[in-house]
Amino acid sequence: MHDAAAASPAVSISRRRALGLLASGFAGAAGLGGLPAYAAQAWPSKPVRIIVPFAPGGGADGSARVLGEVMSPDLGQSIIVDNRPGAGGSIGVMAAVQAKDQHTLLMGSNSMGIGPLLNAYNYDVARDLDPIGMVSSQPLVLVVPASSSITSLQQLIAQAKAKPGELSAGNSGNGTLAHLTAELFALQTSVSLISVPYRGESALMPDLMSGLVSMGFLNLPSVLPHIRSQRLRALAVSSPQRVAELPDVPTLSALGHPELEVRGWAALMAPKGLSEAELGRLEKSLAQCLASEHVKSRFTTFGVTPYVQGRGQTRELLAQETARWQEVIKTRNIQANA
Repeated sequence: MHDAAAASPAVSISRRRALGLLASGFAGAAGLGGLPAYAAQAWPSKPVRIIVPFAPGGGADGSARVLGEVMSPDLGQSIIVDNRPGAGGSIGVMAAVQAKDQHTLLMGSNSMGIGPLLNAYNYDVARDLDPIGMVSSQPLVLVVPASSSITSLQQLIAQAKAKPGELSAGNSGNGTLAHLTAELFALQTSVSLISVPYRGESALMPDLMSGLVSMGFLNLPSVLPHIRSQRLRALAVSSPQRVAELPDVPTLSALGHPELEVRGWAALMAPKGLSEAELGRLEKSLAQCLASEHVKSRFTTFGVTPYVQGRGQTRELLAQETARWQEVIKTRNIQANA
């Protein structure tokens, strides 16, 4: 009969090392198999950086900062938000892809997948990035100027068909979600619209409110103040359900167009190189973060809602999104700098 000491191999560890482990919070590491438990906690070994490929102040930036605050204690390291705006988000994505420190994450968005479909960017989402999980979503709102005679989706479609090529759809830039959603709308409803790209929604808004531009599919946080001040009229939202901020505005699906359900989303991504255990730890930490009432409340201030999807579901969603917009770009013959 073997004694207890012989039942499992001994782990040689100095008293100084044992005390160090205890002080670091790994009290069970030496007694329960020693080094494997310690090794499992070795990552992250320094502050974690989340690259946000947009300027400070938007929903993606705000969401990243909330994640940093809430996930930092769980990971045992500070989390730093690094804004890298420019080129439709591609500068930030490339910075993340090229990071080799194993401590850089990316707050990805719709543009992350759309960009390479229109431009020769030197990255591929499926090849270069691992999903950790979805973070947030927000609907687009179909709006017209408050002075417009159009008061419903049906009237908009009827007028576009009666006067082909006269209605203009403003967007925040060529190849943006606002642009592609308007193209999808034209495709699915068989209408002709003039696409008018601007350098961001803030540049578009004055022309839309004045009536110089006929309509637009724009982010909820951007248009909500102007809807409330009665300078814009909301005809529909692109979300699966009505949104609390606009309870009287119907969804496009309810109006007979489920194919126009579109989400603006954010997803936490990691450059290739993290282990399955490390990715799993991040996935769990993110899910716990998004379940927090504090996080839900904070997200509301940015006009977004938590969007909980695990690694596998996020990977599938990204592939579906890429295929969807690739088809729109091909069918509508959208060019990079059209």
